[in-house]
Amino acid sequence: MDAQEDLYPRSVAGLMADVLGDTPVVCLLGPRQCGKTTLVLNAAPNRAYISLDEQNYFNTARMDPEGFLASLPSVVTIDEIQRVPELLPVIKRSVDLDRRPGRFLLTGSASLLLLPTVTESLAGRMEIIRLQPLTESEKERAPGAFLREMIQGTLPTGLGEPEDNKSVTLAARVVAGGYPEPITRRAPRARQWHRQYVQSIIERDIRDVGKVREVEQVGRLLDFLCLQTSSLLNVSGLAQTLGLHRVTVENCLLLLERLFLVRRLPAWHSHESTRLVKAPKLHIVDSGLAATLAGLEEIDWLERRDAMGHLLESFVVQQVMAQAGWTDPDLRFWHYRDKDQVEVDLVITKGLSVWGIEVKASATVKPDDAKGLSRLAAQAGKHFEGGILLYAGKDTLPLGPNGFLAVPLAKLWQL
Repeated sequence: MDAQEDLYPRSVAGLMADVLGDTPVVCLLGPRQCGKTTLVLNAAPNRAYISLDEQNYFNTARMDPEGFLASLPSVVTIDEIQRVPELLPVIKRSVDLDRRPGRFLLTGSASLLLLPTVTESLAGRMEIIRLQPLTESEKERAPGAFLREMIQGTLPTGLGEPEDNKSVTLAARVVAGGYPEPITRRAPRARQWHRQYVQSIIERDIRDVGKVREVEQVGRLLDFLCLQTSSLLNVSGLAQTLGLHRVTVENCLLLLERLFLVRRLPAWHSHESTRLVKAPKLHIVDSGLAATLAGLEEIDWLERRDAMGHLLESFVVQQVMAQAGWTDPDLRFWHYRDKDQVEVDLVITKGLSVWGIEVKASATVKPDDAKGLSRLAAQAGKHFEGGILLYAGKDTLPLGPNGFLAVPLAKLWQL
């Protein structure tokens, strides 16, 4: 935990307070070092606090889960619960005897708790809140209202203000990412932090959440995926390129997902369509980590345009999905691509309603840039609610005849 994290208010803090007021078990899930411990200590400072990263607590909890829990106060915060999943059935029995809200506040750095075999015993007793690395809106101490205004159709239009010469560039934001610790450091030290972070997870956390004989292969795969972020996932192709068995690659991917390092974005398709590509896209969750492992720096914005464009797409996906955590938990996320290779980077759905977001690194737009949004609108039909193209310009402008908007990427953190 770093004191610098206190500088950034977390937008899910209000949601967590609400859930603690009506739910017996609250679990805050997110990658290591994204600020979970700081959030729970700041939001609930009067609770007893136990970290299972401390070896004495870990050993006792593993050897005697029931005795360990019985020794704790009835209202407690338990950090890094994925290290001793044997505590969960004991927590369930304790909650069945005492259903007061807010009794257990758990944190987890792995999505082990999302597995049905683990969570079924806590159904109706536990609510999960997801904490992402810092978003740009949180860094700017802004409300993070972009997604809400997009869904409501209230994005402000018109000319934007010229940027201050001292403002952080888009490229700098993308390569910095959202982990609180490295964004306080100069670039070389931040990259060193990212590399040591990955090494620490490989050496410690992987053994907590899965069984992989060749642990080093997880690191190899992650390095390669950082070069391929926002690309269609082809497990067989990855296996061939890396000289690994397909099953090994799939197991390693599951581990990286469980540790919140990568995410699969499934393909959206209408039931009537037969021309859509069904493969998911794979995104590195944090663009700063991806930049470090892919060898990308701010100065590469123009020289390595294609690679930076892929990184920008993953950056936008992360910003929008993180905002959903405090905007509307019922939103779902996809990508669109058809057999003509026409695509939309991010598709958002709620029930039958559909929205689309396309991402461009350029500072200018043209009507043809809305081709993917037009195709998505045609597929969604009457359920299509709107589409925008996020670009590196400063003005919000109409784009084409279908009511689409070209919106500055800066609106992700300015609204």
